[in-house]
Amino acid sequence: MTTSGTENAARALEIDANRWPGIAHVRTDTFARAAGAVADRLFRRAASRLAVRVEYPDGTVLGTDGTGRILPRMIIHRPEEFARRLGTGGLVGFGESYMAGDWASPEPAAVLTPFAAEAATLIPRPLQWLRPLVTAKQPAAERNTPENTRSNISRHYDLSNELFELFLDRTMSYSSALFDDLPARWDMLAVAQHRKIDRLLDAARVGPGTRLVEIGTGWGELGLRAAARGAQVRSVTLSREQQLLARRRVADAGLSDSVKIDLLDYRAVTGDYDAIVSVEMIEAVGFDYWPTYFRTLDRLLVPGGRVALQAITMPHDRMSASRNTYTWVHKYIFPGGLLPSTRAIDDVTRRETSLRVVDRFAMGAHYAETLRLWRERFAAQGAEVTELGFDDVFRRMWEFYLAYSEAGFRAGYLDVQQFVFEKDSPR
Repeated sequence: MTTSGTENAARALEIDANRWPGIAHVRTDTFARAAGAVADRLFRRAASRLAVRVEYPDGTVLGTDGTGRILPRMIIHRPEEFARRLGTGGLVGFGESYMAGDWASPEPAAVLTPFAAEAATLIPRPLQWLRPLVTAKQPAAERNTPENTRSNISRHYDLSNELFELFLDRTMSYSSALFDDLPARWDMLAVAQHRKIDRLLDAARVGPGTRLVEIGTGWGELGLRAAARGAQVRSVTLSREQQLLARRRVADAGLSDSVKIDLLDYRAVTGDYDAIVSVEMIEAVGFDYWPTYFRTLDRLLVPGGRVALQAITMPHDRMSASRNTYTWVHKYIFPGGLLPSTRAIDDVTRRETSLRVVDRFAMGAHYAETLRLWRERFAAQGAEVTELGFDDVFRRMWEFYLAYSEAGFRAGYLDVQQFVFEKDSPR
């Protein structure tokens, strides 16, 4: 999309107030105006020292990196609305302002990367006590209890298989790929997804006759590759849409006798397994249930077996500071989840299980490239997204989600790692 196209799209955005009441309406009460004024000053102060060109309608331009290079553009269309959303909603409001078209960018991931890199220092330390005034707690209805988890998963993964098919590669893998070389190209993605899966299966020692349980099916590619090695696979998911498509793919591959896909909570899985693989599922478990999750893996794994886990991680101090915070991602993308830290994973497994980490492999740069390819593909499929019944606010929400995630990895704020666990001596 051209720069002018981005600007015009933002101005012409139509918002269905019934579907998006929090986006269509901006608070105008006294608190919102006061909070907006404070947020405006803080944002301008932060933006003036970041490598981003922030452009206001009155001609004001903020941002520098001291080198004179061309900076990514953040175009503020409606400064007052942007500031009030930011003042009353914090980072939730920042994302909502993009959804509403209060600001736009021809390169949103590049704009968001400097903000992600400075996430801990954007608000001056003396003012960080104000944070509780604009940050909500996660609602009890979104805690990942056995009663709530199905609904949380459905809100994302049951949107539409056709939607995910628009931007995922032919493997339908919705997790970080592992490329042979960076930067990546679209024609490298499917092979890179297989490389990621094969590394996990190798780490878990999956081969002929292996009894494998997969926690979190996705759309079935890992189960297919495990079965092709001769493994007997049981995979569990809480997404009806994923189960239907994954089962169809398994049947089409002639592997229905080797791969069983159940609509089942991980806590309800029974049996004994030689290997367990779980790819980017722990992020949806929630802090309170990490002990349950790892105890379940420990219970299912036979002595001498291995667990291969792929997880998005964040720094421990940031995880601790934000674990009770209700974020934009919780509200619009993944309700009830939390990204763990490496330390948290090690602590909970040592405290609660006989599982011990024997290998760890980080590949955050590969996720940044995976997300870039998805984001570019999604942006190119705008008409198709509309045909599926999703409006412009939804499209901008997903553009922001993909760009926001990519920025986290490019800034080093986020990482993705493959952990391999073995059982220690019996407890």
